[in-house]
Amino acid sequence: MHFDHAGIATEDAASMAELYADLFGFEVAHEEEFDGMRVVFLDAGDGYFELLEPLADEGTIARYLNNRGSGIHHLAVATDDIEAAIETARDHGVRLIDEEPRTGAWGHDVAFMHPKDTGGVLLEFVQH
Repeated sequence: MHFDHAGIATEDAASMAELYADLFGFEVAHEEEFDGMRVVFLDAGDGYFELLEPLADEGTIARYLNNRGSGIHHLAVATDDIEAAIETARDHGVRLIDEEPRTGAWGHDVAFMHPKDTGGVLLEFVQH
């Protein structure tokens, strides 16, 4: 496994993408509308910054922004075998938000672990 991306909640993905391009030279690797969000992946070399902008006043990212403001929403770890990764999490007593993999942005299989069991950090397994 290895680091894949940091998911960042923002009110304006386009402006954030421009800022990160100016500051770091990051380029857009992928962009889509998915699950009520605008999602922009910026290539950061050994991983991505995933910018998450809500398209409506409700939904996961909209709630996050209302409660906490802009910032890191989650961290993702890439795996070649998401089923095995989920089983390992279960074996270690980590509660799962997604008991089975589901389709995430960019068409990847994903599964989230509960932050109460991962040091207060929302962690995601992602399989490309």
